[in-house]
Amino acid sequence: MAGNSIGSLFRLTTFGESHGKAIGGVLDGCPAGLTLDLDDIQKDLDRRKPGQSAIVTQRKEPDTVEFYSGIFEGKTTGTPIGFAIHNTNQKSHDYSHIKDSYRPSHADYVYDQKYGFRDYRGGGRSSARETASRVVAGAIAKQMLSEIKINAFVSQVGDLKLDKNYKDLDFSLIESNPVRCPDTAMAAKMEDYIKGIKKEGDTIGGVITCVAQNVPIGLGEPVFDKLHADLGKAMLSINAVKGFEFGSGFAGVTMKGSEHNDQFNTDGTTKTNYSGGVQGGISNGMDIYFSVAFKPVATIIQPYDTIDKDGNAVKTKGKGRHDPCVVPRAVPIVEAMTALVLADFSLINRTIKL
Repeated sequence: MAGNSIGSLFRLTTFGESHGKAIGGVLDGCPAGLTLDLDDIQKDLDRRKPGQSAIVTQRKEPDTVEFYSGIFEGKTTGTPIGFAIHNTNQKSHDYSHIKDSYRPSHADYVYDQKYGFRDYRGGGRSSARETASRVVAGAIAKQMLSEIKINAFVSQVGDLKLDKNYKDLDFSLIESNPVRCPDTAMAAKMEDYIKGIKKEGDTIGGVITCVAQNVPIGLGEPVFDKLHADLGKAMLSINAVKGFEFGSGFAGVTMKGSEHNDQFNTDGTTKTNYSGGVQGGISNGMDIYFSVAFKPVATIIQPYDTIDKDGNAVKTKGKGRHDPCVVPRAVPIVEAMTALVLADFSLINRTIKL
């Protein structure tokens, strides 16, 4: 089946379902001789794993990654890196009530229609649990791109919006609270709000902003594989993502060209960065920044109307352990997908000119 791989030279293929024995991946194209810090890889997984705070799903998974190939004596060998994360805390019976019905705005219905049947246990392949494999590969990509600094953070939950330029934020505060917002006052408001939504048995959406600094000039392959286009595709491949805004984004339409143009400094940098670090599909050396919008999680723990597989109207209620708001756990996923795209273009760029 197509659609399970990303990247050209630095290429990840993932496998597994939410309630299967394991999820995992094969990362091909990683150069040989890269010394890996396996503890750092696990730290990124720990940032994504369930059960880490009161505002996320309480599924208890250690999410410990096991590597099976491509690493010897702490270094990459240049061969495919195979890895797996075993599922240890499935409660498949929590989903038996939706075996023959569909959750509104969930992938249940379209998976059933496309393939003729579906794994209803936790959503199977459509579950966000698949993204743990991306975090592993992205953590490796980060170590390959050691000079590039990638920081993602929660900038909005519902109507609560962090109205500050990213340059005025202290990224060291991102991990200081369970929301992963680098503003302590706003983080506290967001946390209380998510807890209230959880008590209602409902869910809420949010926005993650990502900043990549020290990106070299020249990444991106016009015209169809522009850097910001591939970043957009990578972000939109993440579960629950409904929007991607790059640089000045939609706000740029309110500006005149004389206001929006990034005027040059004599060293080639620019006085402003409305372009978001990319021009003509190629990185220009300035900070790359973008925002990713996540919808409210489809599974709500309250009664709702839906249909069954025969088209009959039925009423049911969500059960099990689900995130009231996905964005706090999605921060490392956004970082991982950013790193995967930048790593791929970094390798491609080495083949462009002598």
